[in-house]
Amino acid sequence: MFTGIVEATGRIARVDPAGSGRRLRVETALGAELQAGDSIAVSGVCLTVVAADAQGFAADISSETVRVTTLGDRTPGERVNLERPLRADARLGGHFVLGHVDGVGRIAALRPDGDAYWLEVDVPEALETYMISKGSIAIDGISLTVASLDACRVAVAIIPFTFAHTTLGSARVGDRVNLEGDVLGKYVARLLEDRSVRASRLTAPVHER
Repeated sequence: MFTGIVEATGRIARVDPAGSGRRLRVETALGAELQAGDSIAVSGVCLTVVAADAQGFAADISSETVRVTTLGDRTPGERVNLERPLRADARLGGHFVLGHVDGVGRIAALRPDGDAYWLEVDVPEALETYMISKGSIAIDGISLTVASLDACRVAVAIIPFTFAHTTLGSARVGDRVNLEGDVLGKYVARLLEDRSVRASRLTAPVHER
């Protein structure tokens, strides 16, 4: 479990084949505080540390993770957002983030807005149900609040601190980003879907059952 409050950014040092997936080596000072078996969110994707040292850590990416997240696109030299799991006795500064990416969006706009920034992301249609105004969304592992919605486009305001201390500072229009909807919203949507299915079965004519 994570919060979407990015602790640090790291730099990808290597991307090597590993079975049907890949092994990612990330340079970061957080490596000194990690050990094999630890979980860490890398740009919103929960990964397991397989090796760590003072200079960084390595983690394996499965073929499924390569397919459904942006980690399969990453190349050496690129920056990634990093967050270690939430401790049970810690304050929850963002929102509950599982590190299980729901889909990949694409940056449609990123522009200054006073002393802050305005970010618009096109989201897959399947994720539209999980997006609500003033609700939470994780974009590349960053906990953000939905400022506005327009069909399958979500907009968020980025404060200067977040812009400077995450990968958003180097983001460009057209970049792909990992998206995770609010877990509470997903459970509610599933519950309502199940109720709708059960209701339709009860009201269906006998010959259709």
